[in-house]
Amino acid sequence: MPIREYAAVDPANCCRHCKDGFEEVESLNAPPKETCPRCGGKVERQLSAPSVGGSQSSLHDRAKNAGFTTYEKLGQGEYEKKY
Repeated sequence: MPIREYAAVDPANCCRHCKDGFEEVESLNAPPKETCPRCGGKVERQLSAPSVGGSQSSLHDRAKNAGFTTYEKLGQGEYEKKY
């Protein structure tokens, strides 16, 4: 389930929780919250960048074990073979 971010619509009429913004774990098809769970003030869902992760080291280890060659960029048109 994704983590959704919310912030107060009117910072003058809200609590510290929604003024600073808060996160909620919600299902993909859940409607957006309209009020703060603590003070009842109006909130709106914020756009946020997704966290797509994975370790770069494991990616390189798998590529190396599969027999691929990787290069590291040193400068304009210059590359160094890593393995």
